Amino acid sequence: MKAEKFWDFLSANYDAGEGDPSTREDLEIIHKYLQPDDSVLEYACGTGTLAIHLAGRVKEIYGIDISGKMIAAAERKTAERKVKNIHFAHTTIFEAEYPKESFDVVMAFNILHLLEDARQAVQRINQLLKPGGLFISSTPCLGEKKSFVNHLLSPLFMVPSRMGIIPTVKLFRISELESLITQGNFQMVETKKFIGGMTDYFIVTRKTG
Repeated sequence: MKAEKFWDFLSANYDAGEGDPSTREDLEIIHKYLQPDDSVLEYACGTGTLAIHLAGRVKEIYGIDISGKMIAAAERKTAERKVKNIHFAHTTIFEAEYPKESFDVVMAFNILHLLEDARQAVQRINQLLKPGGLFISSTPCLGEKKSFVNHLLSPLFMVPSRMGIIPTVKLFRISELESLITQGNFQMVETKKFIGGMTDYFIVTRKTG
């Protein structure tokens, strides 16, 4: 699997680029939607940095990623910090053997734009959420015209993506992303746009069906 090999390759230096989770601009929003009894799934958890940071706020966190090396790093970090309520698995959102309606919250950060079929992934997330559960996501919207950097980066992503060198990259516009998620039986709760190097769109939605 090309995507798995790509993320395995990046795993050794992934933490250096990810930075301290406590400095994330969206962290305050994430915190206010988590409850002590919540069972949480983090889709595309990487090396587990965010899951470890949030573990003390919820009952349990399950982290999944297609990169075996990312998961191995996440498990090492969890053991070093003696965090007991996180469970990592090397799997995809479709292959993960979780029963329907298992989670109170599903988080997916910086992943929807890298999927060949994001709509199918959103539908699967809906299945995994309990009635009224929350889907919290943040996605680079590289199709937005407001950011000069988006224009600069778009061709740099698209060419190697089409060549199969890096994973598929979808150039979402904010309206497209909102439509994708709400059509998956989710109702908007809160949104926020972060404009830095790229336009990142943070969305909190609630399962409606």
